Amino acid sequence: MIVITTPTGDIGSQVLTNLLSADEELRVIVRDPAKLPDTVRDRVDIVTGSHADEEVVGKAFAGANAVFWLVPPNDQAPSEEAMYSGFTQAAARAFPAYGVSHVVGISALGRGTPVAGQAGLVTASLAMDDLIASTGVAYRALANPSFMDNLLRQVDSIRDNGVFTDTALADRPAPSAATRDIAAVAARLLLDRSWTGVESVPVLGPEELSANDMARIMSEVLGRPVRYEREPFDAFAARLTGFGLGDAFVQGMVDMMRAKDEGLDDGVRRTEATASPTTFRQWCEQVLKPAVLG
Repeated sequence: MIVITTPTGDIGSQVLTNLLSADEELRVIVRDPAKLPDTVRDRVDIVTGSHADEEVVGKAFAGANAVFWLVPPNDQAPSEEAMYSGFTQAAARAFPAYGVSHVVGISALGRGTPVAGQAGLVTASLAMDDLIASTGVAYRALANPSFMDNLLRQVDSIRDNGVFTDTALADRPAPSAATRDIAAVAARLLLDRSWTGVESVPVLGPEELSANDMARIMSEVLGRPVRYEREPFDAFAARLTGFGLGDAFVQGMVDMMRAKDEGLDDGVRRTEATASPTTFRQWCEQVLKPAVLG
């Protein structure tokens, strides 16, 4: 039995899709089962509620061998610790109590870098990894850079203004990964379960690209000019606050983005084992272009 959290989210839904063809019993934890596709709802066992809730995870983990763990964003949490380790406390108690042997979690790059301790949401995510590891389960933390798919939040600006923004230096190369590749790695690990101990599994994408590189590729794929505009950190914070996001979340985002500019994602070398296959150009052709032109 494999338990999947966030089965209607971007990564969780793709993990679930990848596992549906496998010869495994599947159980999902979901707040609103109606959001599951009809074709999925009849093929999985459903536990309704939040995976931060002790009763919910107890019901979900009973008889389970493996768990896909992803903490959903909570932009109103009182602290970064509450967002990640606080949310995970009930599950951390339940893993050994119910005999869960393997956990695959969504985490971030940065462990071991000089800025890891001041990286906001990433620092909190790494502390969550430590909490899960302390339970004695075999744990694989998928250490991810920024997601290519985050650009989908800027589809309107790309389509209407030919502009996308970020806080990164325009010419600073950095890794990025497609969420579909991250989901594929998670599904593979959940099905294999021959692994033991605790490790980070980097998912780096196949290349380093700067924001200017991305703008050039988007322009070529979309057949229209796209340019990058760097957003100052104070403007970035003000914009998030203007959306009604809580102070802890905003500060965690700012600290994370500043740490990325200072080398947070640069600590792992790309190898055949750490590279994921989808190039940014492929992602633009297959995901971004339909979203912009559709």
